[in-house]
Amino acid sequence: MSISEASRGLAALQKIRVVTDTLTAPAARAPVGLPPLPTRAPTGASPKPTGHYRSYQPRPFKREERDKVTILFGGLHWRAERLIQGAMENLGYRVQVLPNPTRADLLTGREVADIGQCCPTSFVTGNLANFLSREAERIGADRVNEEYIYITAGACGACRFGQYHQSYELALRNIGLDSFRLFLLEQTKVDQGPAHGGGLDLNPAFTLGAVWGVLLADVVQDLEYQVRPYEKNPGETTRVAREAVEYLYETMRQRPAQGKKWGPLVWHFATPYFINALREVRRRFDAIEVDRLRVKPLVKITGEFYLQTVEGDANYNIHSWLEGEGAEVYPAPVTVWLEYLLRHGRQKIEERIGIEAGARRQNATYAAIERLLRWTYNRMRHALGDLPHALPDQHELRDLAAPYYHKQLSGGEGDMLIGKALWSHLHKKAHMTCELSPYACMPNTMSIGAMAAVQGKYPDLLYAPIEIKGDAEVHALSRCQMILTEAKKRAVREFESVLQRIGLTEAQLAAEVAARPELSRATYKVPHYGVAGTAANLALHIAHLKGLPGVRA
Repeated sequence: MSISEASRGLAALQKIRVVTDTLTAPAARAPVGLPPLPTRAPTGASPKPTGHYRSYQPRPFKREERDKVTILFGGLHWRAERLIQGAMENLGYRVQVLPNPTRADLLTGREVADIGQCCPTSFVTGNLANFLSREAERIGADRVNEEYIYITAGACGACRFGQYHQSYELALRNIGLDSFRLFLLEQTKVDQGPAHGGGLDLNPAFTLGAVWGVLLADVVQDLEYQVRPYEKNPGETTRVAREAVEYLYETMRQRPAQGKKWGPLVWHFATPYFINALREVRRRFDAIEVDRLRVKPLVKITGEFYLQTVEGDANYNIHSWLEGEGAEVYPAPVTVWLEYLLRHGRQKIEERIGIEAGARRQNATYAAIERLLRWTYNRMRHALGDLPHALPDQHELRDLAAPYYHKQLSGGEGDMLIGKALWSHLHKKAHMTCELSPYACMPNTMSIGAMAAVQGKYPDLLYAPIEIKGDAEVHALSRCQMILTEAKKRAVREFESVLQRIGLTEAQLAAEVAARPELSRATYKVPHYGVAGTAANLALHIAHLKGLPGVRA
């Protein structure tokens, strides 16, 4: 191209009028502290300069507002949300958990926020928008802006999670609540100090209360899911679990004050306060009678953090659907995610040992925190009779996934999805794995792609990747049902093989259970004998109790 041709092309480009914004609603307003939002320039008019883009900055939430401002949050299963609520109320905050997301929230989220979001973003955004809209109709938009704030976890990564707050901001503008305040909490820091005007003091007491709420909720949820498929009186386990969570909620609310800095850290790790509360929970579960000789496939839930955690429309009610189809569900503990964050942070530090000053000390700190977290979780498991499943070893998950997924790829759940599927299969922890992935989620698309190589090497691994759009339930569940049908057959074959091995019939096993009433107690610990099914493990345990040769846990 000649210089003269380039000059003519540049002159032509300079004549093109650029429209800098596509908002057409005249009522659209910018968040407090930002310049007014521009509207589309009229035909024939020159656009006015709008200045540089500035990210959303909420109005401060001040300390003196705590008594009249309610903090909204959500995004976990109801047990964890309730216990975190108790921990925050213990610190003097007014707290309300958002309702469980519904299909209507999904549609609202798609309507009021950007169309490029994944379904977890749509559900969460629509849930917040619908709740606030209902409150605005009840008390008015101005009072909603002043009397509520929303807090959620924030981070960066190779997915939309780092931009969730922008979807919230857009939704708030579109429902006329652009002055509403929402705050992001850094998910990897224990002590973030007073923030956003001082109303939120993100100190160790705050953070540890939330973490202990998650730990307690995890062990109770695990116990609940192990008991409910085998209960003799339908509905009893759900009732007892709700009573237990309410009891633990009060335990969190009455947590003794230990200061704001490092006193809470020492106290939370050393105290028997929560262990004693879990012993009471175990006593309540003790009253439930079970029949563990029912042959059921065991299904391990994995996937994107939000979808594997929530229970409801957001993941097609997959947990209750699987139980309704005759399966036992192995839920995904949130604690595994906390361990993964520690392990991933430690990996980065390990690579800087010998290069960066202080890296060795930081690595030792991470290792100590990992051990303390696992020790605390095991204390809680022990208080419930060691029934809740032990956490998988993060380094084993990493090593199992290494041939298929690099450990430093940090988007989504990283290498855990590969590692957990192999861990469950190789150690006979489940008959099948159900991975829940949002539609068009890049990190989970990578893990599902890597699983093709895994299944090539382990063709007997039953794996059901479910892509969740929020409104394609029949397709998703029918896909899961195909794999579940094979898992049921596998569970039956496993049980029949065990019967042949030990030389006992189902009738003889039932007679042994009747003669040993403790085997029908919900909190009786049946050891793992190298098979996946609960009924098969119980049969081997009975053979062990009878002294039959060759049966070892």
